Amino acid sequence: TRQGRPTRPALFFVRRSPTALRTPPAMSKKDALQRMLESLAAPICTTHGVELVELRVLAERGASVVRLMIDRERADGKPGSGVTIDDCTDVSRALSAILDRDETEMPENYRLEVTSPGVERPLVRLADYARFTGREAKIKTTEPVEDKKYFEGRLLGVEGESVKLEASGRTYVIPFEAIAKASLIHRFS
Repeated sequence: TRQGRPTRPALFFVRRSPTALRTPPAMSKKDALQRMLESLAAPICTTHGVELVELRVLAERGASVVRLMIDRERADGKPGSGVTIDDCTDVSRALSAILDRDETEMPENYRLEVTSPGVERPLVRLADYARFTGREAKIKTTEPVEDKKYFEGRLLGVEGESVKLEASGRTYVIPFEAIAKASLIHRFS
């Protein structure tokens, strides 16, 4: 104490510039599990002649759910998925066999689900936007692009690392990295 007053610790405030280098956050257990599962599932899908569209690890009612979405173009060239129940069963059995052998990384209780994408297929990779050029899609962005965060229109393809979309007579160029969620739109007749 100094003259009867308690001493206070010195406080220092450091102001970081917004451009300061930041260490990327450590990968969460869930993200690590998801990457490990994707590395196992992708070659299985290739072997079975299907594409791994998306793999998600979710928590549902006290158990983990590993949900794989697989796709294949239809043989007749029409919109929609060419994936059959047999494709889902084959991929599920092949992945289950690998996971059952080495469960060290897997949650204690988990359920494996393998599905087709349905008619409103999610657009996950930049290549998806090129593949579905000409189709209607809805896109939600993480930040405004030309003062909008929600777009609905016809895909015009890919330009560099951006997606081109025509909506209401205008062409929008949306950076792929700004897309939070996107899917095809199916109009029922």
